[in-house]
Amino acid sequence: MISVIMLTYNREQLVSCAIESILGQSYRDYEFIIVDNGSTDESGQIADRYAAQDNRIRVIHRERGNIGAGRNTGLDAARGEYITFIDDDDWAEPDFLEFLLGLIEENQADVAICGAADKVFDEKKVMSAEEALIELLWRKKYNMAFPTKLFQRELMDDLRFPEDGTYDDIALMYKLLAGARRVAYHGLPKYTFYRHENNNSAWTTNHSLLTPETLEEYLNAYRTRTDWLCQRFPDYAPTWRYFEWSFMISMVEKIHRLGLKKFENQRNQMDAELRSHRDEFISMPEIQDFEKEWMHAYLL
Repeated sequence: MISVIMLTYNREQLVSCAIESILGQSYRDYEFIIVDNGSTDESGQIADRYAAQDNRIRVIHRERGNIGAGRNTGLDAARGEYITFIDDDDWAEPDFLEFLLGLIEENQADVAICGAADKVFDEKKVMSAEEALIELLWRKKYNMAFPTKLFQRELMDDLRFPEDGTYDDIALMYKLLAGARRVAYHGLPKYTFYRHENNNSAWTTNHSLLTPETLEEYLNAYRTRTDWLCQRFPDYAPTWRYFEWSFMISMVEKIHRLGLKKFENQRNQMDAELRSHRDEFISMPEIQDFEKEWMHAYLL
């Protein structure tokens, strides 16, 4: 019924916790695909030992690639009606799969989303694709990450993770949700993201780890996302543009306040975009008071 996909790379100190959290699930009708993405430590061997003890686990060893390439390997091997992802440095609650599948079945949904330990809301919603996308882009109740979400595999039939770049979630999650008819959300925490300095998205909480290359990749992904969503859902075009500009002004503020160096090219790019759309951005109903303050402080 469910394919659980986990990519692992050099997490020998953490991967057992992630694996055991899936093996301890109350819902049992699943396959667990572990993709060893060219690990040079014991991660792959640890996965093999678990596979020898439980025939629901399949381990695929592949040459080193980016996260997207590894996840695509798992998708290509998946046989379940539904698909979910877990990261090798996180863990799931024992009823994670049962909870998400229940949300799908109770609400005749294509996608189910639960809360995480850092985003807990005892709130239920059944949303259209547009409503789910807007909630996603606010990033208050759930985020771009593929863990915490269970979805019908048909939604991924024509989608694959990008095999260049580092941040594959922001390049694909919005396309996945856009294809859903109904998205069911209940914000109870059934998953834990383990935050640490080696985490792929550690820069979002420790901005000293941000690099110009990372910011450039994000800006390009946001531009691509805005263009794609404006074509798919043109009635919401101003909303999609708001979220791109909101990201830009937040990064301009951080660059100034924290004195981040080597970001001159990206800062000039964002300054030019925000200045050229200044009046439209400031008059948008979604704009927050602090964003107006930042615009006045840094760009007006």
